[in-house]
Amino acid sequence: MAEHRSMQRAALLDAARTLLSEGGTEALTFPALAERTGLARSSVYEYFRSRAAVVEELCEADFPVWAAEVEAAMTSVDGPPAKVEAYVRKQLELVGDRRHRAVVAISASELDAGAREKIRAAHGGLVAIIVEALGELGHEQPRLAAMLLQGVVDAAVRRIELGAAEDPASIAEAAVAMALHGVCG
Repeated sequence: MAEHRSMQRAALLDAARTLLSEGGTEALTFPALAERTGLARSSVYEYFRSRAAVVEELCEADFPVWAAEVEAAMTSVDGPPAKVEAYVRKQLELVGDRRHRAVVAISASELDAGAREKIRAAHGGLVAIIVEALGELGHEQPRLAAMLLQGVVDAAVRRIELGAAEDPASIAEAAVAMALHGVCG
C-alpha cells in the first residue's frame, strides 16, 4: 500500500511538472492533475491540500537535484573564474528543464509562507555553493557578491523565459561576461 501511494504521489508530481511547464500557473489544477494521472479528483486531495502544497513538494524534490547539477558543473572545472562561469552557464542551461520551468511558473506571491520559505532556503543553498569561489577571487563580502551574482543569473533566466529578442546563447554569454567582468570590465 505504501509503495502504491508513493508511486501515485510521484505520478502527481510528474503531472504537475508537465502542466506547469506547458501551461503555467493556470494549468495546474486538481482536475487537470486527476485527468493526467487517471485518479479521481477527490483522490488528488488525499495527496495534496492545495496547489501551493504541490509546488512546495516539487521544490523539495527538484531544487536539490538542480543545485547538485550546478555544483557538479563547478567541480568539473579548475579555478575560481571557471567556477563562476560554470555556475552561471549551468543554471542558464537548466532553464529549459521542466523541473525548473515548473517551479518558475508559479510566482512566490501565490504560495503560502511555508512554500515561499522553502524556495528562499533552496535558493540560499544554491547561492552558498559559489561563495567560496568569490572569496578566492578577493571579494571582501563574498556572500553579498554571490547574492548579486544570482541576481544576474535570475535576470538572464527571466530574459530567456520571456522569449527575448536575443537568443539564449547570447543571453548566456552576456550573463557570463557580466559575472566575470562586471559592467565596465
